[in-house]
Amino acid sequence: MNGDSAAPGTRGVAVELLASVDLGPELEGMDGRQLRMRMVTIEPGGSFGPIHDHKGRPGTVYVLQRIITDHRDGIATEYGPGLGWPEDRNTVHWLENRGSLRAVEISIDIVSRD
Repeated sequence: MNGDSAAPGTRGVAVELLASVDLGPELEGMDGRQLRMRMVTIEPGGSFGPIHDHKGRPGTVYVLQRIITDHRDGIATEYGPGLGWPEDRNTVHWLENRGSLRAVEISIDIVSRD
């Protein structure tokens, strides 16, 4: 699974919402948006797909445990622990855990409250 065209769906992934803040009262022009922080756990052989973008949903990721492989533009890049990646309007990707142990990341992004 090295190319983007081979991106699987989501499997072996658990997502836990850790915190969120309604941005409407905090920042002008941010009505209906929230800042959220999630813990994403990817089991060995698991994937966070299919290919998706981050238009209107910018964020950043910090890898807490193990290695997570980020697939973009046909290139697989390994991150972690401690290293992460930005997710901006140009991000089109999917993720996987190629290792034999559970990988964990913290994902922080701005999303629509709906």
